[in-house]
Amino acid sequence: MSDTVQVSFTLNRDIFSALRQDPERFVPELRLAAAVKWYEMGMVSQSKAAEIAGLSRSDFLTELSRYKVTPFQYNADEIIREVDS
Repeated sequence: MSDTVQVSFTLNRDIFSALRQDPERFVPELRLAAAVKWYEMGMVSQSKAAEIAGLSRSDFLTELSRYKVTPFQYNADEIIREVDS
């Protein structure tokens, strides 16, 4: 019995030309984009996001910079409260 689930969906072919990607490159990019967004929203940890993206945690952190997402999940107010306590 496998612990994995395969998910599939159908897209119009013109989606790939609009994104300037072929389907083989689109799938890993989609996984990465979802992982980055879910991490940015605080829904998943760095390690879980890296797993979703199919990357090492180190490679995932590198990709965060490409998406202009901070690797830190604290906002300025939370950091100030932490320092003051």
